[in-house]
Amino acid sequence: MKSDTQGSKLLQGAFILSAAAIFSKLIGTLQKIPLQNLGGDAAFGIYNTVYPLYTILVTVAMLGLPAAISRFVAEASAAQDDQEGRRVLRLSAGITAVSGLILGILVYTGAPVIAVWVGNSHITSALRSSAWGLAVVPLMAALRGYFQGLHNMMPTAVSQVVEQSVRVAVMIALLLYLTAAGADEAGIAAGALLGPAGGGLAGLAVMLLYWRTYRRSGLKAAMLLVPARGKPAAAEVHPERETNVRKLLAYGLPVMLGALAMPLIGLVDVFTVPRLLTGSGSSETAAMAQFGIYNRGLPLVQIVTMLATSLSVVFIPALAEAKFQRNEELIRTRITLSLRWFWLLGLAASVGLAVLAEPVNTALYGDAAGSGAMTWLAFTAAGGTVSIISAALLQGLGAVRAPALHLLAAAALKAALNLLLVPQQGITGAAIAGVAAHLFAAALNVLLLYRQGYLRLRFADALLKPAALLAGLGLVAAAVSLAAGRAADAAGFGGGRTAALAQSLLGVLAGCAVFALGAVALRLLSENELRQLPGFGPRLADKLKKLRLFP
Repeated sequence: MKSDTQGSKLLQGAFILSAAAIFSKLIGTLQKIPLQNLGGDAAFGIYNTVYPLYTILVTVAMLGLPAAISRFVAEASAAQDDQEGRRVLRLSAGITAVSGLILGILVYTGAPVIAVWVGNSHITSALRSSAWGLAVVPLMAALRGYFQGLHNMMPTAVSQVVEQSVRVAVMIALLLYLTAAGADEAGIAAGALLGPAGGGLAGLAVMLLYWRTYRRSGLKAAMLLVPARGKPAAAEVHPERETNVRKLLAYGLPVMLGALAMPLIGLVDVFTVPRLLTGSGSSETAAMAQFGIYNRGLPLVQIVTMLATSLSVVFIPALAEAKFQRNEELIRTRITLSLRWFWLLGLAASVGLAVLAEPVNTALYGDAAGSGAMTWLAFTAAGGTVSIISAALLQGLGAVRAPALHLLAAAALKAALNLLLVPQQGITGAAIAGVAAHLFAAALNVLLLYRQGYLRLRFADALLKPAALLAGLGLVAAAVSLAAGRAADAAGFGGGRTAALAQSLLGVLAGCAVFALGAVALRLLSENELRQLPGFGPRLADKLKKLRLFP
């Protein structure tokens, strides 16, 4: 009975954490749109140059210790050794606080040097603004790891939502103030990059409040255990279980290195695209503006890959369980279905965004600049989605290093293609390189699954049927969008953002309808297959059955 209760608590915690992560990432992704609208393309370019660097540096500052804290605190909790759990927190919090502070000082003082490495002096102020977040966020992450180790996901969930909400609020408030004050693009981007520090302080405050409440409740519980002599009962010390710095880093550093692999492709753009644009004759300001235009499509692509990332956590424990049970048929079925459907969903999102690139660009950013690059960039959703899901499947089977190595290879390909294509085709060349890199990482993961004998490929299901479905989706979405545009022109309000928004929404709705009807008509997924997907499969099958979508 106790294990059932604990399992239910873990599932509930996973759901809370996933929902908060999705909401937080959605806020963080969509906040880029008002940044471009208020600050312009050059400020947007500077922000998108510095923020990936900030993300990498925060990951380095944390040293993978939140995951290590979670593990060792969970072990201490299972042994009912609360003192050891708190000792792990104190030790790790001290390391992360010092690490973040040192890295923040280095970034602040070394900002001009980093700007030279990137090849654009306009990012110096923004780099210094981002340094303040480095001094706060790692400590907050350490506290999150402690509560996760206790299987209490609520503090992490609440702090994530508060952190992102305050970050966006600070960013927008500073954007409004700085644009009204007539600040230049570098100053506006620097103000926007104070948002992570504001959000980090708010998130840290939430975690400290939870810690204060938890500590008080622990002290009250300890008073009930006071023996007759009036002194608290001392916990039994187990030196072999005592966690030290070496143990923490031995577990945390590999986690950190794995986390660094994911944003590497974006980091390649930071260090190559602005420099290559400048080298092709653009001024530093013009290069930043072009880089900002190049990044217009990323928030939309990131929404698709964010969904894949959030759902991928379901597959790791499901496959690990199937492998432990040595149920090879179940493993093959889940892997084949997961890849088929995420490949299809990624392609559908890519095709939809590609054919609607111009009205979407105008609706969100006010003009159609860079729509060609956005069309190409849309197809990174397909490769990125399959790369994320296939990496989760490999991790569930125990192949932890392979996905990270594949991402490193993809980043190397991205760098080589940027050097080849950007001088010739500008930001469109960078977008083409991104598509190739993400598809390369996905292909390496899928090939490994195939070689291990866990993947069954059928040409009709993988290519022929999806091609027919996506062709119909693209044609209908484009036709509906075009008809809406002509209707807006006839009504006298064509060419503006309102008309472009109507074109985009109607095109998306038409594409979704074709996708749903076409998937049923082409028998791309049966009810039995859907029920075999872990987590959400059975519930989704019940809903679709009620709608009579299955034959």
